Amino acid sequence: NCNSRSLKKYETQLNAQITVNRRLNKAGDRHLMHLELDITGSKIRYESGDHVAVFPTNDSALVNKLGQVLGVDLDLVISLNNLDEESNKKHPFPCPTTYRTALTHYLDISHPPRTNVLYELAQYASDPKDQENMRKMASSSPEGKALYQSWVLESCRNILAILEDMPSLKPPIDHLCELLPRLQARYYSIASSSKVHPNSIHICAVVVEYQTKTGRVNKGVATNWLKNKLVTDNGHKATVPMYIRKSQFRLPFKASNPVIMIGPGTGIAPFMGFIQERGWLKEQGKDVGETVLYYGCRHKMEDYLYQEELEEAEQKVVITQLNVAFSRDQEHKVYVQHLLKNNKENLWKLIHLENAHIYVCGDARNMAKDVQTALHEIAEELGDMTRTQATDYIKKLMTKGRYSQDVWS
Repeated sequence: NCNSRSLKKYETQLNAQITVNRRLNKAGDRHLMHLELDITGSKIRYESGDHVAVFPTNDSALVNKLGQVLGVDLDLVISLNNLDEESNKKHPFPCPTTYRTALTHYLDISHPPRTNVLYELAQYASDPKDQENMRKMASSSPEGKALYQSWVLESCRNILAILEDMPSLKPPIDHLCELLPRLQARYYSIASSSKVHPNSIHICAVVVEYQTKTGRVNKGVATNWLKNKLVTDNGHKATVPMYIRKSQFRLPFKASNPVIMIGPGTGIAPFMGFIQERGWLKEQGKDVGETVLYYGCRHKMEDYLYQEELEEAEQKVVITQLNVAFSRDQEHKVYVQHLLKNNKENLWKLIHLENAHIYVCGDARNMAKDVQTALHEIAEELGDMTRTQATDYIKKLMTKGRYSQDVWS
């Protein structure tokens, strides 16, 4: 199996069978999915809040196009030696292999190439203007940086797009294979609790697909690969090479501590595990504190993920407060941070007087910052603090492990 390329580094890994792959959202353009990986009989152990790492493979259409543009026979058997003298590996990836295997399993061909790759490839452009532009983009000059930013990053040009839009650039495939970075594992917050699902790991993810400024459609490597993993494909059971990455994103040691979970979109994932676990603890007769969820999606009728499960947990009083923001169901946008401000008295009581633990999961760039700002403002107003004191108060919660973030950009 070609996907075993990096698995040796990890003590416990598995080619896990997919037992469930279903669409979560009821409507809309996006595809949000729920997958379940079978770990029965394996040594895989996980806790709520951990991440599952999966090793994806590149889209075969992208690989084939690269072969065409470079004019190579992708099925040629090759063995490449590492030119990096500091490396202790003889080969950049397991050899002998084929170009097809290298471009499918080992090399990152979907991300925009870094400037050092452009600099190295510039020598293979027969048009002096192309050569000049590539070297400029790799330079530290303000003009070069701006060109790289607009032509490569903002236009989301991967290596194929660069080769297509610079017809004079004809690098030898061997050098390209040496320069391209390795295809990395992708991490997902586990959307289940091992107390309730000891033999399976749940993943919740949105399939990444978007149009670039050049009119191309770019697809996320791992999410599209997972989307196409049918439970049985021509009688074969689909598998995913995976391992567990431990996390600091943990429920409080004392079940009686209240928890406040804040996560829009697929940020709901680890909280599904937390909610399952709190329900399980309750069934064991444990004293379980308040379990408060602030969840955000676009439309109630489209992408309210896990609606049935969440409403059932609310009926069973596993979730003591279910607060959902539907951002686009009314004229003005409503987000999770707005709901926090609406419930400020109750929130402040849980945080300040009842030792609540706060968890934030989702988009780091906007949501996590906006949530933090909302909490600063609540502490300022209800804790009678200055902005500096309020900021310090929230920072202390982080230091004490009472404010945890599982965020991505």
